[in-house]
Amino acid sequence: MGLPFLDSFSAAAGRGVWHADELGLADAQVVATGHAALDAELPGGGWPVGAMTELLQGAPEAHVWRLLLPALAQAVEARGGPVVLIGAPYEPCGPSLAAQGLPVEALMWVRSEAPAARLWACEQALRCADVAAVLAWLPQARVGELRRLQLAAAQHDVLLFVCRPESAARGASPARLRLQVETCEADASQIELRILKRRGPPLASPVMLPARNDRMTALLAAARLRRKLRLQQQGTVPVGESAGSSTVVRIDAWKGGLNALDRIAVVA
Repeated sequence: MGLPFLDSFSAAAGRGVWHADELGLADAQVVATGHAALDAELPGGGWPVGAMTELLQGAPEAHVWRLLLPALAQAVEARGGPVVLIGAPYEPCGPSLAAQGLPVEALMWVRSEAPAARLWACEQALRCADVAAVLAWLPQARVGELRRLQLAAAQHDVLLFVCRPESAARGASPARLRLQVETCEADASQIELRILKRRGPPLASPVMLPARNDRMTALLAAARLRRKLRLQQQGTVPVGESAGSSTVVRIDAWKGGLNALDRIAVVA
């Protein structure tokens, strides 16, 4: 009689065992990334809540808002608290973020150049029940310090994103999820995401995402159209290349840094 029992127990246990060649199920709550192609490659289909997600980048500001803004907006709506930015390399443009669903009053920006102060602020923010998410730039953080942040995020079920340089990929990390984020060399309109660590098999090819959302693409197209019409009126564009009757939407772009697209304000 023992053998049938053992066989049935083994079969039942096998159904609950995660195999290394399979994409693991989330062992905690997740928030959808807002990018279907990325959700399909993440355990549970989204960013893990109560765990660290590490973003490794060549430039500290590259593509962060494009990648994270949908999830941050969801977190604010669900929890009602702010998104705490720690050590952000540039001041975010409130009108641009608000147009994409993240109101400026939901942002709390902690500015500090001292690594120890950034770590302290990050840990305190994670312990605050009112905080919806923490987004921190910690280029000099060590493994032990990151482990403390990981534990704090787990204790309070907070979304935690830590931005670090690409060189950190060579070292160990307690992060539940690690992604390398860069502009695609073959097509600058695409973001290339390499999933370096997840619960599941290695991802052979990167996930590709548009570098701009549909609204931003439309605004930039309208700006190009406006310029083309102006040149045509000046006689520098052949009449055969007329831009047609599309509506031109005026935009004003901030010119003070490399991440000007993150700072585009739409003029009604």
